[in-house]
Amino acid sequence: MVHGVLIEDGKALYRNRYVRTAGFLAEQQVGKAIWPGILNLPRFDYPHGILIKNVANTSLVWHNRKLLALWEVGGPYLMDFPSLNTIGSYSFDQQVSGGFTAHPKIDPDTGEMLFLSYSVMDAVGNGDLQYGIFSSEGKLIHLTSIELPRAVMMHDFAITKNYTIILDMPLLLRPAKVMRGEAPLEFDPQYPSRFGILPRYGDNRSIRWFEVPPSMIFHTANAYEVCSATAGDEIVLLGCRSPYTNVLQPHCDSGELFDRGELYDSDEFRATSLCRWRFNLASGRIRVDPVDDLPVEFPRIDERRLGRYNRYVDAGRLVNYMLPHGTFDGVVKYDLEQGTRQVHELGRARFCGEAVFVPRSDSSNEDQGWLLTYVHDAVLRRSELLILDAEDLMADPVARILLPQRVPYGFHSTWVSRPRHC
Repeated sequence: MVHGVLIEDGKALYRNRYVRTAGFLAEQQVGKAIWPGILNLPRFDYPHGILIKNVANTSLVWHNRKLLALWEVGGPYLMDFPSLNTIGSYSFDQQVSGGFTAHPKIDPDTGEMLFLSYSVMDAVGNGDLQYGIFSSEGKLIHLTSIELPRAVMMHDFAITKNYTIILDMPLLLRPAKVMRGEAPLEFDPQYPSRFGILPRYGDNRSIRWFEVPPSMIFHTANAYEVCSATAGDEIVLLGCRSPYTNVLQPHCDSGELFDRGELYDSDEFRATSLCRWRFNLASGRIRVDPVDDLPVEFPRIDERRLGRYNRYVDAGRLVNYMLPHGTFDGVVKYDLEQGTRQVHELGRARFCGEAVFVPRSDSSNEDQGWLLTYVHDAVLRRSELLILDAEDLMADPVARILLPQRVPYGFHSTWVSRPRHC
């Protein structure tokens, strides 16, 4: 289900719509679930000709005047904007098929949309990763295969002005586990973590790999290039790092794996926290430093700075006592130049989703704008859209839009400025 708030002429209109995927329509017709529940495992008898139900529930992207609901195991679904009604599955005019990353990157200068694609059920032997680029008009202008030594879940990646950074983390795809009714994922710390850096229009021959001890990155915040007399040619990556993960591993919900600190030599890295990687393109060296030790996830920036130097990063503060579940009880703002952070405390039994930055205008500075997030009050049983001043996160909210029903915490959010894009 997609939830949206339209803000216009001093008024707010809330609406929600189910993404009417083929699986949703089939289950609605028979009045019951057809595919297994929490982990959406495959049905090998192919009911309605569908192996895995595409739930289109992870994120949204606005590109080429189109709003797409994304789920990386399947293809996008096109949503009407701003009604949020489903138009149907979308294959970019038959230019791509199969999975499509939940986190495509849109270059703020060129309007190009960069993406990854892989298949969970075809993950036998080596990985088969597709990397491609659409023009601002939605035309496929680059597509190539990246060879991986093993099939992995690659939820996110990063771009700079001239490069793309591929994350080869040891969260392995294990299709055989499906036969035992388990999620086809396994974090295996015997494998290292690797970062592949290639020119934007590069291919498997031009990629360079940087290797570090095993860790997990689900979400990146940004990446950018640095050229200086002291550092040389360097790429900086910002993202949330943890030493391991038990996401989508129900048997690990006790949090047992989060106590396996003996596997790692730094207490700073035992929780998911914001980190900075520096890749020296001349020497081939890589350096990783924690930005902070506060447990955070879902990092976001001013999207106008994507692939360029950014000073600020926003994120959700993870609730320690609810780990490994990703629940946020505050919004965090990092000033990377000053080395400081601000936290907007939501208050007792109030939890939020992802915070999205909205600039005041096209020409406003990086930090001039608002942070928007959905909040649910578990005591009052009420949801709201919270609007914060990004320049003064500690201040009282700019506005609270009380909503007529609960909005589940969900995954990712986006903002579309209708005057500019429609």
